[in-house]
Amino acid sequence: MTDHVEIEQKFDVDEDFERPDFGALPGVTAAAPVVYRLAATYFDTPGDRLAANKITLRRRTGGTDEGWHLKLPAADGNRQEMHEPLGDSADEVPERFASRVAEVTGGRPLAPIAQLDTERTVVTLTRDGHAVAEVADDKVTARRLNGAPEGDAGRPLRWREVEVEVPEPEPELQQAAADLLQAAGARPSGEASKLGRLLSS
Repeated sequence: MTDHVEIEQKFDVDEDFERPDFGALPGVTAAAPVVYRLAATYFDTPGDRLAANKITLRRRTGGTDEGWHLKLPAADGNRQEMHEPLGDSADEVPERFASRVAEVTGGRPLAPIAQLDTERTVVTLTRDGHAVAEVADDKVTARRLNGAPEGDAGRPLRWREVEVEVPEPEPELQQAAADLLQAAGARPSGEASKLGRLLSS
C-alpha cells in the first residue's frame, strides 16, 4: 500500500484535440506515448455522502497503479491519495479505507455507483533520467449504476480531458505545461474529478 499527495492540473479538450509536443518544454525530455485501458468502479453510500465531502473511492484495473484508490481533500486544492492492492473481491472495500471514511458514511453501506472506462495516453516527462511530470490524455466513457436518477442508469457520458500530474510542486514546469496545452486549445477544467463530472451531469 502507498499514500501520496496528488498534485495535478486538469483540462477539458475537444474530441479532435491534437496533443502538443511536450518535448518543447524547457529542460525536459518527453517519452514516447503509452496507451492504457482503464476500468474503474466507484463506490459511495446512498445519497452520495463521499462525493458530497469531496472524497473519491474506486477500484481500478489496468495501467501502472491498478488497485483500490481513496482520494481525500488536502491542502492547496490538492488531494491525498491512498492505495491498496486489488485483493480477491471486487465489491468488498478494504478495511483501511472503510475505517478512514466511517465518520462520513455514518454506518451506511458502500456500494458501486458508477463505472468509468478510460483510454489513457500517457506522456512521461523526465529530467536527468527522473520523471518530473506525467501527462495523461483521457478519453472517458462513464455511466451511473444502481441508485442513479430514473432514466439515467446506464446512460453513457463521454468526454476527453488532459491531466498534468507532478510528484513534487514545480510551479515553472506546471505553468509551462498549462500554457502549452492552452495554446493548443485546452481549457482549465471546471470539475475536480471524473466522478464529479458524471454526477453533476
